[in-house]
Amino acid sequence: MKMTARGSIAALMTCMAAAGAASPAVADSVPVGVPLEVLETTLGVDAPRVGTGVPAPMVGAPEAPRHHTGDLLPVPLLPVLPIDAELGRTLVTSPVPNLLGAKETDGEGSLESPATTLLARTPGAVVGAPLTMPDAGNYGIPNVVLPKLGLTAPELIGAPSALLGLTTPR
Repeated sequence: MKMTARGSIAALMTCMAAAGAASPAVADSVPVGVPLEVLETTLGVDAPRVGTGVPAPMVGAPEAPRHHTGDLLPVPLLPVLPIDAELGRTLVTSPVPNLLGAKETDGEGSLESPATTLLARTPGAVVGAPLTMPDAGNYGIPNVVLPKLGLTAPELIGAPSALLGLTTPR
């Protein structure tokens, strides 16, 4: 059987409503169960079970700008913001019929991604003024220089992993 466009949209809207219903109180990630039971009646097959966690990012304090000798403006001018989030545990399980060619060997396949911490830092802006510090050799008048403009690279640090499993009845 094929899934219709109306069924796809209904399943998507149900998943979005379930994700939006959970409120991130203090948790690092909000657990969400994706309701796919409607697929069983629509398609006539056992639906997979999906449980995941929606990250609730926590923004940290911005880095303090640093002043360097000879520069009029601090570096970075636009501060870098650290963001900490936990990618929640995700578990997808699905029935696997006739695993070894017999009905007695029906099993279940699973894909699991354990919870992992993700750290990110936003890019910062580095801007250099078109003037130098006052120059004593030029009667205290600053010299004109080419302005600097740049961005610091964003960072993303994390180590997500996945485990693939297959179980058969004993």
